Amino acid sequence: MIYLVRHGRTALNAAGCLQGRVDEPLDEVGIRQATGVARRLMDEAPEAQVWSSPLRRARETAALLVGERSDDTVQIDERWIELDYGVLDGVPVGDVPATTWESWRTDPTFRPQGGESFGELNARVHAACEAIRATWDGGDLVIVSHVSPIKSAVAWALGADPSVAHRSRLDQAAVCRIDIGRQGPVLVGFNERW
Repeated sequence: MIYLVRHGRTALNAAGCLQGRVDEPLDEVGIRQATGVARRLMDEAPEAQVWSSPLRRARETAALLVGERSDDTVQIDERWIELDYGVLDGVPVGDVPATTWESWRTDPTFRPQGGESFGELNARVHAACEAIRATWDGGDLVIVSHVSPIKSAVAWALGADPSVAHRSRLDQAAVCRIDIGRQGPVLVGFNERW
């Protein structure tokens, strides 16, 4: 099983801001959220490999998943980093112009100044998913990432247009599950919270 885990809450999340590549730690609530997910996942998938985005909030969540297992390390994978919002990193969601939201929803090539397009994000995440599929041995894999890459991976599993991501919500410290069988990827769970 592939477990896609969104990191726990940060102060910017709590403030309702686009976080993107701002490298902030988990806040107290985020630590509690990540600890709860870690307990549940390590009961469910105790031998899982753990991968993480390079951003601190994801690495801190992943470290809680590894916990006391001294022989485990977290593998950092750049492909699972959050969308780069460019000049919009750190901006309150309510301050983002409606035209910008519309551009994101309708144009996969739209890129804010200094940022990344959803088309670029989808290309890297789908390539990461295909690489996992090509080498899948059936073991458990936990990937700690962010809202946009996880939604992109879910669209990949469903064989859906990546724009479906704009019609779903993924909470902090939520888990999505994808299984890969002979027929390909199957979405098993979405936005599971424990």
